Amino acid sequence: MASPTSKTVIYAALVGNSAIAVTKFFAALATGSAAMLSEAIHSVVDTGNQLLLLFGLRSAAKQPSARHPFGYGLELYFYTFVVAVLIFGVGALISILHGIDKLRAPVSIEDPWINYVVLSLSIVFETVVWLIAFNAFKKERAGRRWIAAMRASKDPTVFTVLLEDTAALLGLVVAMLGIWLSEALDIPELDGIASIGIGIILSATALFLGARSKSLLTGEAASFDTRLGINRIARAAHGVTGLNQALTMHFGPNDVFVALSLDFDDTLPAAEVERTVTNIERAIKAAHPDVTRVFIEAQSFDADRRAGMAEVKRSAEKDSP
Repeated sequence: MASPTSKTVIYAALVGNSAIAVTKFFAALATGSAAMLSEAIHSVVDTGNQLLLLFGLRSAAKQPSARHPFGYGLELYFYTFVVAVLIFGVGALISILHGIDKLRAPVSIEDPWINYVVLSLSIVFETVVWLIAFNAFKKERAGRRWIAAMRASKDPTVFTVLLEDTAALLGLVVAMLGIWLSEALDIPELDGIASIGIGIILSATALFLGARSKSLLTGEAASFDTRLGINRIARAAHGVTGLNQALTMHFGPNDVFVALSLDFDDTLPAAEVERTVTNIERAIKAAHPDVTRVFIEAQSFDADRRAGMAEVKRSAEKDSP
């Protein structure tokens, strides 16, 4: 499951977005601003997303069962994917459609000062939440570039909140600029254009999150350093003459499955092979705490290669017309 830091980030975002959503709806109803209404919808979607992430964390923490022997860690990735769909399907599309309606029937904004007050307060609240998510993700970044760190991260909760809050801050700036320009230039259509701009920002956020959660949901390997460490431990073990395959997969942020195919010295007694297998498993788990399951197969290199060729042949026959 995810770390306690993840829950702290989500709870902070949940409280902040709930308060912001109420104030934005009040401002939208009072002024008739399309951009403000888009922002209100955005905050409601974000609030719902935080609830989904919390539910995902709770579901992922369930103990393994007969039907799910590897646990429920992948449910967190599923709910992250649902969050991406909601951002696009609800937040982005409604904002864009509402902006188009405003372009077709432009109406001047009433009492724009209400929007400025609400947007200013929202920027303050969102910045506080963003800083909490930023500091949490900064610890995971480990000196890597931001996008590279998000692609490498196996805990989607923190970078999802960080991306949501980044999109929220950008949306607030676009909304304030659109409202100000529509009033200063007396062009009410600019308010609608701002709403469409907010929708585009949300679309970009949703597409990145969707692609990232899809990759996690379909099974990602452990990090390069983890895989390298596992390989070194396996190759250095007593009686191991070759490493045929080393497969890893994340079933959750801190739940890594490892499957090894090892070639052992043919003269090694069965009892010694068993001890070596036990020692390898203990060494891997000690060096890499995220590894929760290790399965080791004793197989000669030639047998492993023949099995691989047979699998390729079966796949080719299955795919052939």
